[in-house]
Amino acid sequence: MRWQPGILLVALVPMLGRAAEPAATFRAGVAACDVTPDAPTPMWGYGARHDMLSKGVRDRLLAKVVVIEAGGTKLAVVGMDLGRGPTAAMMATIREALAPRKFAGLLISGSHTHHGPVIELTDEPGRGKGKFDAAVAYSRDLPVRLARAIAEADDQLVPVTIRAASKDVALNRNRHSKREPKSVDPRLTLIRLDRADGSPLTVLVHFAAHPVMRPGELLEFSADYPGAMRAVVEPALKAPAVFLQGAGGDMSPNSPPEVHGADAFGEVLARAAIETAEAAKAAPAVKPSLAVATESHHFGMRLDIANPLNRVLYGRAFFPELIESTVPDYVGGTNPETTTALLGDQIGIVGLPGEPFHGHATRLRERADLPHALVFGYCNGHYLYFPTIEAASEGGYGADPRMSPIALGAGEAMLDRALIALYRMRGKFPGEP
Repeated sequence: MRWQPGILLVALVPMLGRAAEPAATFRAGVAACDVTPDAPTPMWGYGARHDMLSKGVRDRLLAKVVVIEAGGTKLAVVGMDLGRGPTAAMMATIREALAPRKFAGLLISGSHTHHGPVIELTDEPGRGKGKFDAAVAYSRDLPVRLARAIAEADDQLVPVTIRAASKDVALNRNRHSKREPKSVDPRLTLIRLDRADGSPLTVLVHFAAHPVMRPGELLEFSADYPGAMRAVVEPALKAPAVFLQGAGGDMSPNSPPEVHGADAFGEVLARAAIETAEAAKAAPAVKPSLAVATESHHFGMRLDIANPLNRVLYGRAFFPELIESTVPDYVGGTNPETTTALLGDQIGIVGLPGEPFHGHATRLRERADLPHALVFGYCNGHYLYFPTIEAASEGGYGADPRMSPIALGAGEAMLDRALIALYRMRGKFPGEP
């Protein structure tokens, strides 16, 4: 485990008349980049499409970047209109490009839109080369675009105050469980980063629900409801909005009766976010300190994806080049990585590289003893679904081994380690060496 804490000490004013040192503060910078493919590519999200190519752009796909710094420790938070987080190879490229900037951690999350491009294809025979060259070129360029946008945000750091507020909204439903009453995670959290004059530099909007509101037959790129939400929030608050998907593995949108489609649902979510932004404006400021921990894990498999027969079956369900590009991630087990961040004494964040079920997020909140404890799904990778143990016992899509091949209890194990990190960052384990 690599842990780089940022601890801020406010210097006492000496008695001999020297000027006082500046008060501790957060600094932040923002940037954005377009991540829409320039040419037709296979689309991510619906297996029934197989390798059908996109046929245009319904709305542009964006990556919104926020860099937060305190006491010399820096964290990059990126919300992307893509189905998943970057591949392991992409993450390595991004980290190498940003190495001189000494980031303590990266949280790069896909919104999980099902109208984004496949990003896994590589320049190798049978994995995209020669058949999907436009998708291969896109995948090669994506980490370069993201690293460039993160560097741009890092170059524009200004003092900010961070505040957060949450409210429960009846806008998602449990698409998996058969147990009544079906549990949900209705929590909407908004984090605002305000300039010295009180105006927002940016806002982070965190909510859990699959962005699957545009029809699967539509072969056009789209950000789905998160893009529609941003289109309302940004002019209202006069600041960029970053959507961050929560533990949405078993959460689907739950539209009010009079609301139909992604645009209308996004507007409803936007109104709730704007109200929460006003509540956050009156909330206590987060103490300006930052700590980050990154940890690698190893888990066995419930299903051997690398088995030749399974490769054939997955190839038929999706398409062979996609499966051949992802199989190496599962040979000999999986090695997911989690990133945990603590902002002051109020906000804890855990990034999971896959589709966590909502129970992981609700339990983190119950156990973390923080005003705001958030799970970012689809973050820094993608190892398919992380159901809770109880959900796995029910079976069904997302909980059975076909789409949750990682060992039972992997989600709980990763969250336990993150919880330890959050408490350790606050010095809650005295006497440790």
